Parts: sequence; structure tokens; C-alpha cells
Amino acid sequence: MDGVDVFYTPYDPSINDDPYPVYARLRRDAPIYHNPGLDFWALSRHADVSAAFTDSARYSSDHGPMLDAGAWGPQARTYLSFVAMDPPEHTRMRAIVSRAFTPRRVAALEPLIRKIARDYIEQGLERGTFDFARDLAAKLPLDVISELMGVPPSDRADVRRKSDTLVRYDPQGQMADAGLKSILSLGDYYTSIIADRQVTLRDDLVSALVGEGGLTVEEIVAFIFLLIGAGSETTTHLLSAAWYWAWRNSDQRAAAFGGAITPWVEESLRYDTPAHGIARRLTEPTELHGTLVPKDAKIWLLIGAANRDESVFPDADVYDLTRDTSRAISFGVGRHYCLGGPLARLEARVTLEELTKAVSPGYEIDVAGIRRTAHGNVRGMVGLPTTVTPA
Repeated sequence: MDGVDVFYTPYDPSINDDPYPVYARLRRDAPIYHNPGLDFWALSRHADVSAAFTDSARYSSDHGPMLDAGAWGPQARTYLSFVAMDPPEHTRMRAIVSRAFTPRRVAALEPLIRKIARDYIEQGLERGTFDFARDLAAKLPLDVISELMGVPPSDRADVRRKSDTLVRYDPQGQMADAGLKSILSLGDYYTSIIADRQVTLRDDLVSALVGEGGLTVEEIVAFIFLLIGAGSETTTHLLSAAWYWAWRNSDQRAAAFGGAITPWVEESLRYDTPAHGIARRLTEPTELHGTLVPKDAKIWLLIGAANRDESVFPDADVYDLTRDTSRAISFGVGRHYCLGGPLARLEARVTLEELTKAVSPGYEIDVAGIRRTAHGNVRGMVGLPTTVTPA
């Protein structure tokens, strides 16, 4: 549908500031949309995105989930682990990692998450005005991942600094030079941790992965990078979205501060989905909405658009903590359902619980200071100035 009078790219800041009107036009007028400049085809309706997620034979993950030109290709598995694989390799890798990254191991992190959240919230209250995205939402998940991996406390500030550059992109969606250097540096660092655990196992995730056997050092490092990128960014942007949209909707904020924490998390995931889009490679020519899409086409599954589909979510553009979010596909569907979803939900729930205990619901946000990501796969805030007072 090249001729349809609608233009969409995830790299246009004017669209990215509020893409939802464009998504609505895509769903209505161009349910299969072709961007010839970037050569991707976008699906935006809930039914189409959900169906593509569950059809891994037709919609392959073997070129990775990222739309960015430098990341798309068969090499994606080297730094994105099993999310850039199809069965049977995906099945093998995910099974091994799942045995180590267990629900019990995730649940055991709750006291630590609560302590980290309290510490950062207290720092924010002491200052009164702080950057919610940078000083709380971005730091917390990276600290949790470091604890999970067994990174010594003395190394965590350096790891957080390098991890932060790892997920920064220029306006065209290309990774910044500092990020490329961080990949090499962090790769060496995590390799040294793996080598240590091969000698002496400890009570951490790296030890569990080493102890499982069947994974090479390179595969373990790739999984760690996956956790840093996908795991930390999801929680970061989820927390910022929840904080921002509750502020914008005073009645929903009252419900959130009144104890509706889980609905606050789930509606924020649906309403302003952090993982906004996922790429797939089409393995055979396929007709979609009357258009024949060629084999090897880059398909862009617009999760953010699907979660605002009016045919599934009535009044989808209304932020409503009482709605049924059970059909939201914020963490995907099928065999590639996000393994880190439970951890992201736990981090968000605990942090929001601590915020509602410590902070007055009358907080303020400086809209002029909001800064958004330039990364195509995710949509979120990297700057969210807020002013708080004690509860």
C-alpha cells in the first residue's frame, strides 16, 4: 500500500512524540504499510500482529527483532541470544536459560528490588526535583540485573555507565560509538565473570547458566546482553509511562495511589507499550490485505498500535485502570513471549508500591524537560523531570 496517504517511520521525532494518531490511520487505511525508503512492511492491527507472533515458520526471528539497518541480519544472534533464533535452536537455548532463569529466582529478588527502589526514592525526596527516568527508572533495573548476574558492588557503577551507553541511539536509530565500545568492554567483563564461575559456582544467574551446561561462553554473554538491553529498557520505560500517565489523568492517579498498583502496571503496559515494535523476516511470499509481500521482506510488528486497536480495547485511547487488559500483547505472544516479562512486572509493581507509600500524589512533571528515545524498537522517556513531596 505504497500509495496510501499516510507516512510512518519510527525514527521521526515528530511522529515518535505521539505516534498513536498515525497508528490509527495505519490500522484503518493501511493495515499492511510499506516504507520504501527503509524497506519495511508494517502490520498494525491486533489480529495481524498476534497471528504473526504465533506463526514463527512464516515470520522468522533469524534476522533479529531490531529494525535498525546495522542490527538486522543473520549476525543478530551473536548479541541478542535466542530472540534472534528459530526452532530448533531457539527451543534448545530458551529451555536451558529457562531452567536457570526460574520464577523462584525472580521472586527471590523482591526484597532487593524494594531496597533499591527505596534508596533512589529517598534520594529524590531529599532533592525535591529530580529526573524520574534517569535517576530512578533507568538505574533500578540495571542494579537488579547486576545483582542477578553476581556483579560485585564495587563494579556496578562502571557496569551501569557502560550499559547506559549500550542502549543509546542516534536519531537514525544507529547505536552510538560509545555503545559499540561498551559492547566490547562489557563482553570482556562478563567473560571474566563466566570464567570465574567455571572455577567456583556461586548463588547467581551466571553460575546457574554455567552449571546447566550446554551453553558456550559466547551464548551466555549474548543472553546477558539481551537482559541488559531488553530487560532494563522495558522496566525503565514502563515505570516512566506509569508515572507520566497517572500524572496526566488525576482520577486514575487517585486509583493508583489508592492501591490499584497491578492495574496501573498493566494499563501502562498496554497504553504506552515500551517494546513498541518487533521485526520479523517473511520466509515466503504472502498476501496481506490484498498486497503480495515478497519473501525475505522485513516485517515490522507494531505492538504499540495493536494495543490501541479499538476492535479489541473499547475507548482504546483512554487511560483506564479498570479496563480488561488480558488481550494486551505487550510482551509478545507464543514461543517468543518475553522471558523477562515477570521480572519487569515485579520491578514495576514493587517500585510503584514504594512510590505511593513515600511520595504525595500531588507530584508535578516538567513537560518541557521530557526527552524521548530515538530507538525504533522501544518508545519511552530518557528524561522526565519531576518534583515530589513526602507523603
